[in-house]
Amino acid sequence: MGSWRTSRREQPVKSARAEERTEDVDAATEAFVAHRNLLFTVAYEMLGSAADAEDVLQETWLRWAGVDLAAVRDRRAYLVRITTRQALSRLRTLGRRKESYVGSWLPEPLLTAPDVAEDVELADSVSMAMLLVLETLAPTERAVFVLREVFGLEYDEIAEAVDKSPAAVRQIAHRARAHVAARRPRGAVSPAETRDALDAFRRAVETGDLQGLLDVLAPDVVLLGDGGGVKQAVLKPVVGADKVARLLQAGLGRLTAEVSLRPAEVNGRPALIVGLDGVLDTVLAVRVDDGRITGLYAVRNPEKLSHMESETALRR
Repeated sequence: MGSWRTSRREQPVKSARAEERTEDVDAATEAFVAHRNLLFTVAYEMLGSAADAEDVLQETWLRWAGVDLAAVRDRRAYLVRITTRQALSRLRTLGRRKESYVGSWLPEPLLTAPDVAEDVELADSVSMAMLLVLETLAPTERAVFVLREVFGLEYDEIAEAVDKSPAAVRQIAHRARAHVAARRPRGAVSPAETRDALDAFRRAVETGDLQGLLDVLAPDVVLLGDGGGVKQAVLKPVVGADKVARLLQAGLGRLTAEVSLRPAEVNGRPALIVGLDGVLDTVLAVRVDDGRITGLYAVRNPEKLSHMESETALRR
């Protein structure tokens, strides 16, 4: 009888604790879902890989679910801090994987919604050209640049995320900013200008117009291909309008499949989706300077094309 009475007395206590725990989980879930697109964007800009960004979000959730929310003053900042730390760890692992990658490594393309293109700064930061520039930064420099220049975090917040002093973060930010400025596209390019260059490129390819290709390609254009050792692609950068144009003509001339080039919004910028017999084969992103194509980025690795089936939401 005594044990029964004890059990009855404990029930309300246990029930209250269970309810409290349920409320905490609900609040944690609500905060995570509210900021998920932002966290994915942070991770993707640091990694250039959607698959790895998704893994980082899983790790972020596992850590976030164990946090005492009562002690968290700013849930958004706390979540960004967890995501940044997980992405930094993943970035160092990814760097080792790239060393053994077959051919050129290109960022994983994302089919993006029109609202991404409307946010000029966001579209610029996730463009294939900019992600390739970010690849030249050291991991901590990349994290600091992304958090400061893209998401506008204060130096104190960034310092907590990267385990550096605010003074050190300021120096890193200055160094990263100068590094990126020296390598980013030479001027602001409107979507319309990029679209015009792509339209001219597409017409020249579809009609086999070699001179048309040479007209739209900059003299120092660079073609990078990413087949990941699974699909055939150029293993080294091809430089020069004549070399790139003739390579494209020769490659297309050898194909027996029906080729289609469809415009799409990829990473916030106009791009082309290349289909062979109606099946997605290649995502072709470009960098445009002064109305001509200076960079061609052909992603063929099937493992990197899974996010081209539906639009990915990105947020700042």
